[in-house]
Parts: sequence; structure tokens; C-alpha cells
Amino acid sequence: MTPSKKGESALGKGLDALIRKEKPKSTEKIKKSYIMEKSSSEGSAKEKPSAKKVRKTQENHNKIIFEGVVLEVRKNPRISLWSAKSAAVLRFLKKTKPAFSISKEASMLIEEAVQQKYPEIWELFENEEF
Repeated sequence: MTPSKKGESALGKGLDALIRKEKPKSTEKIKKSYIMEKSSSEGSAKEKPSAKKVRKTQENHNKIIFEGVVLEVRKNPRISLWSAKSAAVLRFLKKTKPAFSISKEASMLIEEAVQQKYPEIWELFENEEF
């Protein structure tokens, strides 16, 4: 039994879920959850000391995560995903277009989709060499 298109979640849709034409409605949640905050010295004078400690703790936590991700990606930059329709399209192109590379095309499509959906996080890794 397949879920209806309207109630279908993106979970398990692989590349199909990443490639969307519309921009996400809000990236505010992303900013709050994942983006390294500015140092506490740049905060406003009205902030309570506890807010500064929370910000510093969050900043340190994000820095640790960032550094771990960079090391992990340097060791293994590959990702895996499952998408039957995307695989079918890419394999069709591989068989019908000379010099077509499934890996290069998939990489380009995923990078565009991820950069569009998570621009603030993308910027964090913009100057990293992997």
C-alpha cells in the first residue's frame, strides 16, 4: 500500500526529496539549531550572563561538531541514498549520452539542492578544503 502524494513524507525518497523547485518556507529553525552563533563579545549589553554562557556553550558545541564533520568528510566524502526513479533516469542517461557520468551529475544535483535548502550551513563549509 503506498501513501497518498499529499500526505507522503520526504523520508526515504532520496534524491527525489532533495530536488525541489520551491525554496523552503523558513530557514529560521536551521539558523537556531545548527549555525554557529557570533561570539559573546558581539552580543548586546542587555544580555543576561546566563544567556552568554548558553551562547558560548552552543558555540563550542557547534565548533566541535563542525571540526568532526570536516575530519569525517576528508576521510570519506561519499554518501549513500536510495531512489529508484532517480537511479532509473541517471542510468538511462548513462546509456544514451556519451561520456555521461552518474556520479558527477548526482553530485551536482545534490550540491545545488543542499545549498539551496540550507544556505547558512553551506556557507560554513564554503572555504573548507576536503
